[in-house]
Amino acid sequence: MANAHVSSKRRIIIFGAFDRHNFGDMLFAHVVVRLLAERSADIEPVFAGCAQRDLRAYGGHAVAALSAHGRDEPVALIHAGGELLTCDAWEAAVMLTKPEDAQACIARYGAHADARNAWARAALGTYALAPYVIGRETFPHAQSICFNAIGGAALDSRDAALREEVLTKLRTADFISVRDTQTQATLKRAGIDAPIVPDPATLTAELFDARIRTHDDARRGYLAVQFSADFGDDTTLSRIGQQLDRLGESTGLGIALFRAGAAPWHDDIAVYERMAARMRHATVRIVGSLNIWDICALIANSAGFAGSSLHGRIVAMAYGLPRVTLQHADSVKQHAYVSTWEIAGAPGVVSIGELHAAMREALAMNRAALHETARALAQAYRAGFEPIARSALRS
Repeated sequence: MANAHVSSKRRIIIFGAFDRHNFGDMLFAHVVVRLLAERSADIEPVFAGCAQRDLRAYGGHAVAALSAHGRDEPVALIHAGGELLTCDAWEAAVMLTKPEDAQACIARYGAHADARNAWARAALGTYALAPYVIGRETFPHAQSICFNAIGGAALDSRDAALREEVLTKLRTADFISVRDTQTQATLKRAGIDAPIVPDPATLTAELFDARIRTHDDARRGYLAVQFSADFGDDTTLSRIGQQLDRLGESTGLGIALFRAGAAPWHDDIAVYERMAARMRHATVRIVGSLNIWDICALIANSAGFAGSSLHGRIVAMAYGLPRVTLQHADSVKQHAYVSTWEIAGAPGVVSIGELHAAMREALAMNRAALHETARALAQAYRAGFEPIARSALRS
């Protein structure tokens, strides 16, 4: 029998919700591995999530299921980032379901807690209530377990059992940083001290601009616009369309509609098609690509971003661009992040009826100030990542 290849490099598990198509989560994995590689050429990154998925066609990674790794491995594990502290097993399982199957699963199990939880456990292969939060219950011999700019702005409002599981796992970690003051305060009340650092996607422009420029389609003079499928009722679409028509008329800018995530409970191109059919503005296009580097290029080359995606805003921030976030039913993490890191007085999270005025206000902002904020946030994230790199790379 042939001898199995044994790498002499240090294996580091980079773990997160980049096992499904979501713009921000997929960027995190790239940021973390790039920063580790800057410090050491002697690493072998392993990208892992709750399920095995191959997202390379969309600019992501080939992702292994964390369950494939033995409990006794002396691994270094880094939670790459995102709102992982509040993602429960049902939500995780649905978002990992094929989009064409998700509605049937929701209809069959969604209203019945016991059946819902049983299906989620079977789908994920774990009894964990918060499957994207990993502690030493999973890897008791881990060299280090770190949480990188993690989010949990709504943790206090979640089920008590899930909240206690999350806090118990966090208490076994070697290092935790969080991305907003609301999450920081929640953990502080539980006796867990965690510094705040900006989101990993803050480094998108600094680390990946050359790659992003290769995805430039040479179009200019447009706003990059996104909103999730839960804006999809007819009344809401008409209101958004009216605001975008006003923006197009008053600025002369086109409207480029894009998806920041194609997993269930994210964005739906059919919703954009329905809205575009209602609009008067002559220059409205729907961008079909789900490649994260195409999405980055679309934002980078735009006149500004408007949408519900937190990471649409954060990438616009990284490029020093005007940005506005649309309020929807669950904008807790968006409010938390904007209140922590945005320029004082900048438009934050706004209602649909405020979109036109807020975007005009954002477009009038001082560009030097926007670029200085981008630089400062990138520097702050780099500094915040240092303890995680040291923990993961220590002998």
